[in-house]
Amino acid sequence: MAPRNAPTIRQRRFGAELRRLRDAAGMSAPVAAERLGVDRTMISNIESGRFGISVQRLRRLASIYECDDSALIDALADMTGGRTRGWWDDYRGKIPPDFLDVSELEHHATGLRTLQTAHIPGLFQTEEHARALFDLFVPALPRLEVELRVAHRLARHDVVAGDLAVPYVGLIYEAALHLRIGGDKVAKAQLRHLLEESERPNVRLLVIPLAAEGFPMAGDAMMYAAAANSRLDTVEVDSPIGAVFFDSPTQLSNFRRRLDLVEQVALNPDESRNRILEIARER
Repeated sequence: MAPRNAPTIRQRRFGAELRRLRDAAGMSAPVAAERLGVDRTMISNIESGRFGISVQRLRRLASIYECDDSALIDALADMTGGRTRGWWDDYRGKIPPDFLDVSELEHHATGLRTLQTAHIPGLFQTEEHARALFDLFVPALPRLEVELRVAHRLARHDVVAGDLAVPYVGLIYEAALHLRIGGDKVAKAQLRHLLEESERPNVRLLVIPLAAEGFPMAGDAMMYAAAANSRLDTVEVDSPIGAVFFDSPTQLSNFRRRLDLVEQVALNPDESRNRILEIARER
């Protein structure tokens, strides 16, 4: 099996959980490899996401690590084997890889929670709004890359609107709704689109009012992607150098708590829709 040159975040996430199981068992990688009957470097390569593993070997490893969490093992089993090609793979090598990692996380998530303090959530951006955002990059992006990024962003919408749409909670700081990205006409159309999307039964859009006295992660943009087993959840946080991913149990617990606290200061869904409508009418 040839090693993966650039493992995806999902592949690395799988390996990281196997590393945690091994650490919990107090076992070194060479010992685990010996007991599994593979080359001593194989375990390290699996844990880094560079190599895949069969379901049979995964269950054997779980037994070696004395892991009796059947729900976790089953969830890991669903992540094994060859990675099926996703729609986002059409963009590989054409746009930043962390864009594709986010798409893959969204696709496999059982639920999504996001916080945006400066922008409209990417899943709900209109074509014109997304294009105007990418046109703001410094240095300027080549026109072809802008169009590829726009097309990719629009394709992500299926995760909340397709046949397998997942539950979604989006927290948006009101200041982001006032920005006139692309001009008044584009901004108003974007707000109207956001209102339409908020009517989906699986979508809850909650506005954090300007009057809020403060909230955790003010200034951040992040996504919490829930997995079939909560131990396999992943958080993505935007940064000036790209996406940063978190997955340790302590980190996941802290992010869940922070999002819960932010929800407490946000307007309810009806109040949020009214606030968005008020801002749209000002355009």
